[in-house]
Amino acid sequence: MKQSIKRKPKFVLPPKYILMIMTGLCVVVMLLSFTLNISGGPLQSVAGYVFVPMQRGINRVGTFFTEKTDWLMHLSDVMEENEALQSQVDELTVELNTVTLEQYELENLRDLFALDQKYPSYDKVAANVIGKNGSNWFSTFTIDKGTNDGIDVDMNVIAGSGLVGIVTEVGPNFATVTAIINDTSSVSGMVTTTSDNLIVSGSLQDMNESMVIRFSDLNDSDDEVQVGDPVVTSYISDKYQQGILIGYIDSIATDANNLTKSGTITPVVDFEHIAEVLVILNKKQVIE
Repeated sequence: MKQSIKRKPKFVLPPKYILMIMTGLCVVVMLLSFTLNISGGPLQSVAGYVFVPMQRGINRVGTFFTEKTDWLMHLSDVMEENEALQSQVDELTVELNTVTLEQYELENLRDLFALDQKYPSYDKVAANVIGKNGSNWFSTFTIDKGTNDGIDVDMNVIAGSGLVGIVTEVGPNFATVTAIINDTSSVSGMVTTTSDNLIVSGSLQDMNESMVIRFSDLNDSDDEVQVGDPVVTSYISDKYQQGILIGYIDSIATDANNLTKSGTITPVVDFEHIAEVLVILNKKQVIE
């Protein structure tokens, strides 16, 4: 039988020791280069091959981190500047909203003053709207004045350029106003150009569709009433003071009986936006 020849195991140096040895050699070469000030020769060549690439790598890493640090510092400055600008924008927005609101209130007060001057023969009290029904229109709403301020049921309410409605409920410090656009509203009106009487009826459906209300029972046998003619409260009304502007004729048509006419009126009051009103303290005097 052949005897098996035992081979000696090869000696393998672990990688960590190889790395340690190479590092040690590099350090020795570096020390010799600086200590002995050797110029030329193999040591300088070895140092060149070993340390020059290493130094380049170190420089690149240093440059990278320096650029990143500068970029982060610049980003921080930009963010701080942006926060400061945003703060200024917020302050200016608040100031603009305040100025806009003050201007809106001033315009409303001017309109009320002009309306007050338009009907100088009536005593009036100003009131703010503090609530309304759920629709988009101010067909029924609440004001912040009541019996404590001399307000009573059936007092006329005006705003903008003319008639808003009438007080239908009142408390010590509030009152409910039913507008002329409300489906339950009915006002005796008169066409100023002809002095012909008619009945103005509220219609929320027509307001939603065309922003108009209806009129009926117009006697206009001579066909004198035209689109655009103004309509005011009539002297024959039992609750509304005479001569308060309601709106302007929008459309007109002859009824089936060929005796009367009906149509629509565009109100002069913006019933989508009512903030302040004037309540006429003089109630209509009805002669029994």
